[in-house]
Amino acid sequence: MAVEAFVGRSVELGLLRKRLDRITATGSGGAVAIRGRRQVGKSRLVQEFCDRVRIPYLFFTATKGTSSLEALAMFHAELRESGLPRDESLLPLSAPTSWPDALRLLATVLPETPSIVVLDELPWLAEQDPVFDGALQTAWDRLLSRRPVLLLLLGSDLHMMERLTAYDRPFYGRADSLVLGPLNPAETGAALGLDAPDAIDAHLVSGGLPGILRAWPHATPPLDFIRAECADPASPLFGVPETALMAEFPAPDQSRRVLEAIGSGDRTRADIAATAGSRDGALPSGVLSPLLRRLSEEKRMVAVDSPLSTRAGRPALHRVADSNMRLYLAALRSAQQLTLRGRPDAAFGLVARRWPAWRGRAVEPLVRESLELAVTDDDFPWPGTETVGGWWNRAFSPEIDLVGADRAPVARILFFVGSVKWLNTPFDGHDLASLRQGATQVPGFDATTCGLAVATLSGTKDLTGDDAVDLVWGPRDVVSAWPA
Repeated sequence: MAVEAFVGRSVELGLLRKRLDRITATGSGGAVAIRGRRQVGKSRLVQEFCDRVRIPYLFFTATKGTSSLEALAMFHAELRESGLPRDESLLPLSAPTSWPDALRLLATVLPETPSIVVLDELPWLAEQDPVFDGALQTAWDRLLSRRPVLLLLLGSDLHMMERLTAYDRPFYGRADSLVLGPLNPAETGAALGLDAPDAIDAHLVSGGLPGILRAWPHATPPLDFIRAECADPASPLFGVPETALMAEFPAPDQSRRVLEAIGSGDRTRADIAATAGSRDGALPSGVLSPLLRRLSEEKRMVAVDSPLSTRAGRPALHRVADSNMRLYLAALRSAQQLTLRGRPDAAFGLVARRWPAWRGRAVEPLVRESLELAVTDDDFPWPGTETVGGWWNRAFSPEIDLVGADRAPVARILFFVGSVKWLNTPFDGHDLASLRQGATQVPGFDATTCGLAVATLSGTKDLTGDDAVDLVWGPRDVVSAWPA
């Protein structure tokens, strides 16, 4: 049996409940802008909240590509069918022809008791009608904010949602901002009934996206799940990242080629430029730089990591931010083609061959985040740690997986360096010798003051006496660092 239809999100549900309680107590409206990547579960979270609080609500979802008049007609139809109108005679039979009229109509029919209005895919409304933002601000200031209504504004275009509440936009200062991330490893493990090692793998495979977890049978190990899904060409394991990719890049363009290059394993600007180029050669720097900036700052699909030490370092490394999309570009997309050709065994074989190397690289950001979260624990050896990154030189020899410091990207103090070994063999004396040798090249490393940390899937072997390390971080430590 797959996981229940709704999992996790207790913190987010509590935050929405708190705002609704405030509206109930004061009789005045409140607004929350909820943004997050596609398929992260924004609409599902809000629908669950509406179902739980059991008060009248309107849930309107915009459709990309429709005209403003079509959107207004759909809004009018949803309003008629919702539980909001206190008096149905107040609703005209014909749809309004502008958003100022539509929002005035909404204010007219709101009940005197608390209610909820959800506008989903808000960036598409702003895209359809340039006056929408201003109309929303005017309606909120003059009408809606004076009623006991919770206005929830949802959007998957992170850059556009940020712009909605930016200081130079009409709705600035009028809505709280809530960024909805994927489910964390602890929530993923709890939802699926998996122990720590499998919970981490499940989180890497799914990206913590509810759309995939809902199709995951309870207590099923990750590779078993992948094997089963490789027999289903319409599986969410393929469909969720494919849909997200098509939504962000409806037609193949240079941005998509750059993303695909990064997803295939290219990390440096030079390698990305070469792979994403054409027969005429690599992408010029003047073309690549704005594309990388768009993918990282606007789309938030690419993360950029810089070497962490007491000295500025290069090069920066790029990775696909969402681990599910990363796996899709690295292996699942090719596996899907084999599945479509009726070769599920070959599809799973392809994923299984690439899995150890992919997982070893993909788990590193997760380990770093977990160490940052664990700093507040009483038994953490280096409480002054504010950030955890990695370090490398231009030759990537050595490449240090873990560096704990007081700030980034240029630190004042290094607290520890370490290694991530996420294989089926333990971290041993040979691994430790390599770590110690490599650590001496990290600017700011002092063997008398810096500790050694090891993150390992399979524990350690023969590390005693002079070979001991200060911290061994296993799967249970990684998962327990996150709130369940």
